Amino acid sequence: MAVSSVQILGTGQLLELSRRLRAASGAPVQRNLARRIRRAAEPLHNDLQSTIRGLHIQSTGRAAGKRGGPSPTTRPMRATLAGAIRISVRTSSNPGARVWVDKGLLPPDLRNMPQTINTGRWRHPVFGNRRKWAQQNATPLWWDRTVQRHSPRMRAEVARVIDDVRRQLT
Repeated sequence: MAVSSVQILGTGQLLELSRRLRAASGAPVQRNLARRIRRAAEPLHNDLQSTIRGLHIQSTGRAAGKRGGPSPTTRPMRATLAGAIRISVRTSSNPGARVWVDKGLLPPDLRNMPQTINTGRWRHPVFGNRRKWAQQNATPLWWDRTVQRHSPRMRAEVARVIDDVRRQLT
């Protein structure tokens, strides 16, 4: 599963419902549908953010006698990644909820980091020195496991929302 996007789609049901919404009821019911679908995705969004913020990242450590130093960047990596996790909801074409990482909100050097951290292991130069590399480890598949925990609840909630709106239209 790609780290950058999670989509909950009941494409046939949602597409048919979306067409009926446009034809019959208009904006108020569509806004209600979008709000309820967003609410169904918010627990996943919040859990993904808290998971990345609390993710244990471990380094291989320094060799004996080596000195450390302050980080060359002032931004906290996990908080930056958590801030880039977004929700988008569509009720028109391709309706559904999508939880994704907005790479445009990440600094250029962190654009691939969500996928890299999801593998559980990555290497990077030590303080920008390309002759000296370090390896860091994290809990692998943090994105996938969080999504799997929330998927049944989200699917059930979206199905319930669709049924409620369908009842409103008839």
